[in-house]
Amino acid sequence: MLPRVNQMLFFEIASADEEEAAAQYKARIADELEDGLLIENPINLTTSRMKRLFLGDELSVYYLSEDGIKHYFDSHVIGFRDDVVKMIKIRKPDPDRITKVQRRHFLRVAADLEIAVNLSGNIRFVTVTDDVGGGGISYICDSKWPVKPGMEMDCWLLIPYKNGTIEHSSFKAEVVRVVDLVTGRKQVMSKFITIRDSERQKIIRYCFERQLEFRGR
Repeated sequence: MLPRVNQMLFFEIASADEEEAAAQYKARIADELEDGLLIENPINLTTSRMKRLFLGDELSVYYLSEDGIKHYFDSHVIGFRDDVVKMIKIRKPDPDRITKVQRRHFLRVAADLEIAVNLSGNIRFVTVTDDVGGGGISYICDSKWPVKPGMEMDCWLLIPYKNGTIEHSSFKAEVVRVVDLVTGRKQVMSKFITIRDSERQKIIRYCFERQLEFRGR
């Protein structure tokens, strides 16, 4: 399902500035063109101020369907149109590149991804995941690390895609369960408690690529 005229888009803008990258905006789709979408000037969801976009700005976008499902896609500014009001032209999403996720259900896939974990007390270690999903991750670590249910941790996940590109996703997670394995190591299961939509989208994209890979076997 592609976004429609008058539908609201929500997005973040790629930026080296952490504060700017974390800001969220909304904009109504004013018109649909053959090669793009025309949107109104975006509004900052926190300050309600208008945001000026520039040619080439990269956007991490989602919109909601009537049944409450988020549809994610990447886009960028490709032009402008001066009408009664100035409108911004963004690239129309490829239907095959839209990822669809219900708010309370996220796909999880088995994956050995490198993850850096920072616990309270400045305890840091690097290990690999057991599975990942849009709602949380689990990983395997040495038993010496004092990971317990209820603890919060800052994480940085290394995500390789099929096209050869590599992304990093950062988030804060809460440990839900810890299982002692027969190997003497621990399996740590966690849920996200603070994660930007753009960071979650990176993980969701990886999960869908993995799911398609499994189906193709």
